[in-house]
Amino acid sequence: MKTAYLLAAFAPLVGAIIAGLWGRKIGRAGAHWVTILGVAISLFASLWTMSDVLAGNTFNGTLYSWATIGSVKLEVGFLIDTLTVTMMTVVTFVSLMVHIYTIGYMADDDGYQRFFSYISLFTFSMMMLVMSNNFLQLFFGWEAVGLMSYLLIGFWYTRPSAIYANLKAFLVNRVGDFGFLLGIGLVLAYFGSLDYATVFKGAPEVVGQTIEILPGSPWAVLSVACICLFIGAMGKSAQFPLHVWLPDSMEGPTPISALIHAATMVTAGIFMVARMSPLFELSDAALGFVIVIGAITALFMGFLGVVQNDIKRVVAYSTLSQLGYMTVALGSSAYGVAIFHLMTHAFFKALLFLAAGSVIIGMHHEQDMRKMGGLRKYMPITWITSLVGSLALIGTPFFSGFYSKDMIIEAAGLANVPGAGFAHFAVMASVFVTAFYSFRMYFLVFHGKERFGHDDHAHGHGHDDHGHGGTPHETPAVVTVPLILLAIPSVLIGLYTVAPMLFGEYFKDVIFVGANHPAMAELAEEFHGWVALGLHSVQTLPFWLALSGVASAYYCYLVNPKVPETLSRVFGVVYRILMNKYYLDRFNEIVFAGGARMIGKGLWKGGDQGIIDGIAINGSARLVGWFSGVLRLVQNGRINSYAISMIVGVGLLMLFVLIPLMQR
Repeated sequence: MKTAYLLAAFAPLVGAIIAGLWGRKIGRAGAHWVTILGVAISLFASLWTMSDVLAGNTFNGTLYSWATIGSVKLEVGFLIDTLTVTMMTVVTFVSLMVHIYTIGYMADDDGYQRFFSYISLFTFSMMMLVMSNNFLQLFFGWEAVGLMSYLLIGFWYTRPSAIYANLKAFLVNRVGDFGFLLGIGLVLAYFGSLDYATVFKGAPEVVGQTIEILPGSPWAVLSVACICLFIGAMGKSAQFPLHVWLPDSMEGPTPISALIHAATMVTAGIFMVARMSPLFELSDAALGFVIVIGAITALFMGFLGVVQNDIKRVVAYSTLSQLGYMTVALGSSAYGVAIFHLMTHAFFKALLFLAAGSVIIGMHHEQDMRKMGGLRKYMPITWITSLVGSLALIGTPFFSGFYSKDMIIEAAGLANVPGAGFAHFAVMASVFVTAFYSFRMYFLVFHGKERFGHDDHAHGHGHDDHGHGGTPHETPAVVTVPLILLAIPSVLIGLYTVAPMLFGEYFKDVIFVGANHPAMAELAEEFHGWVALGLHSVQTLPFWLALSGVASAYYCYLVNPKVPETLSRVFGVVYRILMNKYYLDRFNEIVFAGGARMIGKGLWKGGDQGIIDGIAINGSARLVGWFSGVLRLVQNGRINSYAISMIVGVGLLMLFVLIPLMQR
């Protein structure tokens, strides 16, 4: 089976290298065929590996030893179990759909071959991350997906907004990665190994050990290490307050928005915490920190989606909120539920992003929802697939998103870690918010009166930076077929997988839940099958909150469109806060960016100009010049001056000798 593992990991890399280095020789068609073939091979190898794992065959071994430092081995290796193959299959399937979709979306772009090379390399990076069996390889994959996201968000490098967005993503992720690196450093210091199995086995022995971050203030080593690791996840998975990069990443092409936000980069942090469950289970402080951060992200990022007018940004804030849901599940010790929601979310969120891209193409690169409306009759396939994605997102019974979201809400209610009560309220309230902004987008785009067709209104936010008025049109099959293929699992995958993934033995010996965290055990007692769960949901609060959200959106945007304008005036302060994204960007600009500039200016003025240039360099030059000036007074080249100096010197020497003799 090692052949399958290698194919799954390295086939996208081969495609990326060929398209990147020889893109001009093989042409556009060659670039997309070679990269699609590489990802397709990776998908089939992942499915082959999954069937082997489900048959009971797992793998944990080293492929290559890079270096040995004392007792620490730096290796490249694979850990193949049910958690790994779940991620492998989801990543490669969504990536394949994005590759196919890109043929249509990027058809007129000059950087066609370069884009295919980037997204294929992105897929390779993600596969190395999820397949790793040690922290070193995890960190390599972690940084590689960060680098590729930087290149892809700023793909249209002639646009200042794209350059700003990719720098922002890169720098914010560096903040999280600094914490992540500290966490890995603590693991190495206290466990003496970077291998997962060794670290997990030794975790109980480290439980009682403490570390003094501040003198006289001991902290549990495991709590500090887990929180540091989670800070890395906060950056990569866009958790408050390190979420600010993700909405701006919409400056990249829509296919990469789908790839980053659906199944790959932003879910890396969720996967990492689930993989580290043997460590997190030993620290209630870390779990409390995780659940509170997730709850804040789930609720408050959802509020921001309500006021957005750019179709891609609405879906982006939806992603932030759903990542908050996954994080709440992690903090509730319901790691399996978090991975389950990661999987279902990957399909319906990729569907919504690609559907948004289809709308943008059909609308001649218009992204403002206020200039759409009535697209249902022009774009029937995009309309119906968008409806499917929206229904899955809001947790409609029997759709895939329902099973995972409902389980997260229940798990938060049953959790016993600090902050669980607030988290349960936040995810419950988010149900209404999610339904409202999702169907606000759906109704504004596909229903109501037509608000397009005027050249003076058309302005482009798309990849060619120019808009065109005119009649919308359905997109070609190369765009709509991936939508249909993603819509199918968005409906069906939840009901087929909820029982084995959450209450069967799918994650047995892979994800660990301590006996002191009862949420999953109590969920198992209440679960009576996917049909009963769906039927029972109509009696629960989340169902009625979602229905209320849809009804409110329908009334506000189709029945009485003046209501949103009135509310924005009445609640002007709240509206301004939301439009300015809680002023976090401004805060970061003033405090962190401004503080960094101030420190840099101080180091430049005081350190560089004052100390280095002023004292060390110019000061030493002035000292030498002064000393030389003194010497010049003596060494003037005149014989009479030298004679006088000699006479004076001899006289002083005689005094120096004679005075002691006279004193005797």
